[in-house]
Amino acid sequence: MLRRRVIACLDVAHGRVVKGTRFVELVDEGDPAELAERYANEGADELVFLDISAAPEGRATLLGVVERTARRVAIPLTVGGGVRSVNEMRDVLRAGADKVGLNTAAVETPSLVRRCADRFGSQAVVVAIDARESGPGAWEVVVRGGRESTGLDAVTWAEEAVGQGAGELLVTSIDRDGTGTGFDTELLRRITARVRVPVIASGGAAGPDDFVAAITEGGADAVLAASVFHRRIHSIASVKAAMARAGLPVRRFDPAAA
Repeated sequence: MLRRRVIACLDVAHGRVVKGTRFVELVDEGDPAELAERYANEGADELVFLDISAAPEGRATLLGVVERTARRVAIPLTVGGGVRSVNEMRDVLRAGADKVGLNTAAVETPSLVRRCADRFGSQAVVVAIDARESGPGAWEVVVRGGRESTGLDAVTWAEEAVGQGAGELLVTSIDRDGTGTGFDTELLRRITARVRVPVIASGGAAGPDDFVAAITEGGADAVLAASVFHRRIHSIASVKAAMARAGLPVRRFDPAAA
């Protein structure tokens, strides 16, 4: 049985980890490399590094920061933000990433997903979907760090992204991000029912039970959080302990740290 992953997220702006609410009111949370090492030591299964200011600023990923972060950890690292071409994905992989996240550029040019998958393999391509509720049972894709609406239905885009070759989806509820109101399990359920690739739940985690619900109710394969880990509100071990109690298979963790 596949084990459920707990992923720590590093939202990076201008070389520093930040966190806010619904992608605004950002607060400095620390150095990416130092936090990455801490989470690897605390039992995170993977890390996601998102250069959240790259797309709004129209620049490439901060490769130097990625390199410095990758050197400090031995767990899988996904890097997203600012990748707009196959060559830029190559550069991010060379900097130490195991997988690369595509968001704004993928929406603007869906064939980019296919070209990247053909070059590096679907397992290395993660399409990040930032979704905002647009009506009852409907969610719209937003891009450029949540600043720009697209009119694109999130579930439809999830299916297209997988059809183009995405090997994994990172689904973030903009409405829930940083609010501590729990993952949007309905959004997750709608997407996981339509695709056959792993889906990472993101946006809104407050406590261990939220992580469990994202999997048992939303159908997610992995769960991701930032602020609850940055601020030590909950530990990665406590999240894994709750998942284990719910009968979900998880990778090894130290129960004493829960």
